[in-house]
Amino acid sequence: MTRSKIVIALALGTALAGCNLAPKYERPNGAVPVALPEGGVYPRAASDAPDVTAIGWRDFFLDARLRQVIDTALANNRDLRVAAANVLQARAQYRVQRSAIVPTTGLNGSATYTNNLFGAIGAAGGGAGGATGGAGTGAGTGGNAGGGGAAAGGAVGSSSSNIQFYSANVGFSAFELDLFGRIRNLNRAALEQYFASEEAQRSARISLIAEVASAWLQLAADQEQLRLSRETLKTFEETVRLTQAQFRIGVASELEARQAETNYQAARNDIAALGTQVARDQNALNLLVGATVPADQLPTALGNAAITRDALPGDMTSAVLLRRPDVLQAEHQLIAQNANIGAARAAFFPRISLTATIGTISTALGGLFGGGTFNYNAAPSVQLPLFDGGRNAGNLDYAKASQQAAVATYEKSIQTAFREVADALAQRGTIGEQLSAQGARANAAQIAARLSEARYRAGVDSFLTSLDAQRTAYSAQQQLVTTRLTQANNLVELYRALGGGLQ
Repeated sequence: MTRSKIVIALALGTALAGCNLAPKYERPNGAVPVALPEGGVYPRAASDAPDVTAIGWRDFFLDARLRQVIDTALANNRDLRVAAANVLQARAQYRVQRSAIVPTTGLNGSATYTNNLFGAIGAAGGGAGGATGGAGTGAGTGGNAGGGGAAAGGAVGSSSSNIQFYSANVGFSAFELDLFGRIRNLNRAALEQYFASEEAQRSARISLIAEVASAWLQLAADQEQLRLSRETLKTFEETVRLTQAQFRIGVASELEARQAETNYQAARNDIAALGTQVARDQNALNLLVGATVPADQLPTALGNAAITRDALPGDMTSAVLLRRPDVLQAEHQLIAQNANIGAARAAFFPRISLTATIGTISTALGGLFGGGTFNYNAAPSVQLPLFDGGRNAGNLDYAKASQQAAVATYEKSIQTAFREVADALAQRGTIGEQLSAQGARANAAQIAARLSEARYRAGVDSFLTSLDAQRTAYSAQQQLVTTRLTQANNLVELYRALGGGLQ
C-alpha cells in the first residue's frame, strides 16, 4: 500500500467518524411539581428576598468563630480529602480512556548479528515489520516479499559468514478507526464520570459546611442547657435546705423535704448528663474539623444573637433543584450510561484497525539512514463479529438496564431534594410562631414559680404547688433553648437543601 493510499484510508476514517449510535439524551422531566410548596404552613417568600443559593457561606454565617471553624474543616476534613482524591482518580481514568482516540506511536531500533543467512533475513524482515509488532515478515529472499527486511537480505551474498543488520522503525499498532463511535462514547462516559466526581466533591463540601454548623450549634445549645441546669440546681438546693430546716423544727413534713430533694437530685443528674454530652459534642466537632478546635472558637451558649442570615428564598421554582450538586452528579452519571449504550451498539459493527510503520534498515550502522534503506509497512484489518454466544447482546441489554437505573436514580435525587426543601420550608413557616410561644411560656412559668413560692411562704399555697411550678419553669426554659436550636438548624438546613455554600 502506497503512502497516498494510507492517507486516503485515514481521511475516510475521519469522515466516517461522525457516526454515533448512542441514543439522543433528553433530561427526564415531571419527577416533581414545577412550583415549590406554598400556602398553609409554608411561608410566603418576598419578591425582593435575596437568592439564598447565591450567598457564599462566609456571608451566610455571621458568627466569626463559626466561620473560622468551617474554614479549618474545609482544609482538614478527611472525607473531603477522599472526595478530592476521587476527582483526581476519575480525571486520570478519563485521560487513559481519551488516549484511545489517537494512535499510540512507538520507536523501535534493533541490531542483529548472525552467521546464518536465512535467519538473518528473517530477523531483519521482522524488525522492519513495525515498531510495535507490525505485520511484516522476513520470509522472502529477494524483492519485497518480506517487506523492507527482505530487500536488504537480497544484497547479502551467500558466502557471508557473519552478517549484521541494523534497523530503526517508528509507527503504531492496531489503531482502531472509530467509524461507529465506540471509542468516542467510551470517552464520553469517562468524561461524564469525571464530571460526576467533581459534583460529588461539591456536594460533600456543602454537606460538611452544614454538618460543622449543626455540630457547633448543638454544642452551643448543650452548653447553655448545662448553664441553665447549674443555675436551677442552686435554686433547688436552697429549697431543700429550707424544707429540711423546717422539718427539723416541725414546721414542714418529711414528705415536703423529700419532694424538694427530688427536684434537686433531678437537676444534679441533668448536670452530669449534660457534661458528658458537651464532651461528646466537642469530640464530634473535632472529628468533622479534622483537628482540635481551639477553645476561643468554641461557643459558650446559644444566646439570642443571630448566627446565620435570616433570609427566605425569593420567588423560585423547583428548577433551582437542578443546580444542586447531588442532582448534577446523578445527571452526569445518566449521560455516561447513555454513552455506554452507544458503545455497546457499536460492538455489533465491524471494527477496523490499522497497523503502520516506516523505518530504515541496513547491513551497516553508518549506512542506516543512507539512500535506498527506507521501508514501510501498512496493515489494515477488519473484525466483524459473527457469533459470540450472545456476549454483545448481553452487554447491550446491560447498558440499557444501567441507563434505566440511572434515570430512576436521577429522578429520585430530584424528589429527595424537593422533599428536603419542602420540609425545611414547612418548619421555616412555623418556627417563628413556636419560638414566640415558647418564649412566652418560659417567661410565664418563671413568673408563676416566683408567685407560687411567695404564696407558699405566706401559707396560701401548698409546698407541692410551689415545687410543681419550679419544675415547670425549669422545663420551659430547657424547651426554649431547644426551640432556638431548632430555628438555627432550620436556617442551616434550608441553606444546604437549596444548594448554597459553594462560594
